[in-house]
Amino acid sequence: MQTTETFDVVVVGGGPAGATAAHTLALQGHTVLLLDRAGRIKPCGGAIPPRLIKDFAIPDHLLVARAKSARMVAPSNHRVDIPIDNGFVGMVDRAEFDEWLRQRAASAGAVRRIGSFERITRDADGVCVVHYLARERHHRAEGSPASVRARSIIGADGAKSQVARQTIPGAKDTEYVFAYHEIVRAPTVKPQGYDASRCDVYYQGVLSPDFYGWVFPHGDTLSIGTGSADKGFSLRAAVGKLRHIAGLGDAEVLRREGAPLPMKPLKKWDNGRDVVLAGDAAGVVAPASGEGIYYAMVGGQLAAESVHELLLTGDPSSLKLARKRFMRAHRTVFAVLGIMQWFWYQSEKRRERFVKICEDRDVQQLTFESYMNKTLVRKKPLAHVRIFFKDMAHLLGLAKV
Repeated sequence: MQTTETFDVVVVGGGPAGATAAHTLALQGHTVLLLDRAGRIKPCGGAIPPRLIKDFAIPDHLLVARAKSARMVAPSNHRVDIPIDNGFVGMVDRAEFDEWLRQRAASAGAVRRIGSFERITRDADGVCVVHYLARERHHRAEGSPASVRARSIIGADGAKSQVARQTIPGAKDTEYVFAYHEIVRAPTVKPQGYDASRCDVYYQGVLSPDFYGWVFPHGDTLSIGTGSADKGFSLRAAVGKLRHIAGLGDAEVLRREGAPLPMKPLKKWDNGRDVVLAGDAAGVVAPASGEGIYYAMVGGQLAAESVHELLLTGDPSSLKLARKRFMRAHRTVFAVLGIMQWFWYQSEKRRERFVKICEDRDVQQLTFESYMNKTLVRKKPLAHVRIFFKDMAHLLGLAKV
């Protein structure tokens, strides 16, 4: 049966990357279909930096908390509290945040539909046909087959993207960290040391052999989670231990969520014709920190810009611009974080030294300035020199732990 409904762009996936891409393209006057699965929420600490809030005009009411400090906890339970000078990190609840982004895209003119992507075929004229199972909102039935034509497609359907696997060579070869968290209700009687404006990060092998555990405030709730690439490691048991350590063992659990996180950007984001990836589908989760919301939204915006150029010019090489522009801006940060995760997270001894390094004010200031503004800070060369020598002392075991 011939499909007659045609869109300039079909965006598969309605997380931060897909919703941002749909919003960007709808504002530019393109016909956009935003296709998203019902009930999809990703495990995420929910931290968004000021750069994201500013660049993407995020309203205050979506911030369920404002983190003013971070606590790093070593294997020995040695703690380092790092103040966030002259600012805060916004905390969002992904269920509300993602839905607001989708609604914004719809307000700009994107058509929203609930459905599960199945496959891509092509009509006789070469135009893509996106096949999916259409569902009613909050309806659990299997869904009915549906399809639309698409002059271009943005795959923003998560770490194990089916769009990527069907259209992009090498997409199946991605390595993952698996993340799991529990959203719990903040207790009425707070445990000793509880601070609703502090993010706690635990670098302990019992909570993750190769990543970290977290307790992040969300106002009336908290996100308590961990991650690991070790498939034999029990994430749920580790979160249970972390809740006990944090004095939140009896807190009411509201949601449990788990998902894979890609460990590095894919080498190719487009099919050279009419498909480009964004967000987790493209592998843009920061190593070491696991931060993904900012990079997903930037990636969605860049994917949208590349599709816009494709639709205007008909030149499929425009799609390569999404990855090229992203890597030009963030390649160095991803490389540094990747090396950091590979080295410092390998053993308890190294994790202990890593937390010790975080006591240094130069490290604290440069780290948070880079995180908050999403650029490597170059205005303090002497601080970089001091950090280099301090890092070398720790690497060589010359610094006392």
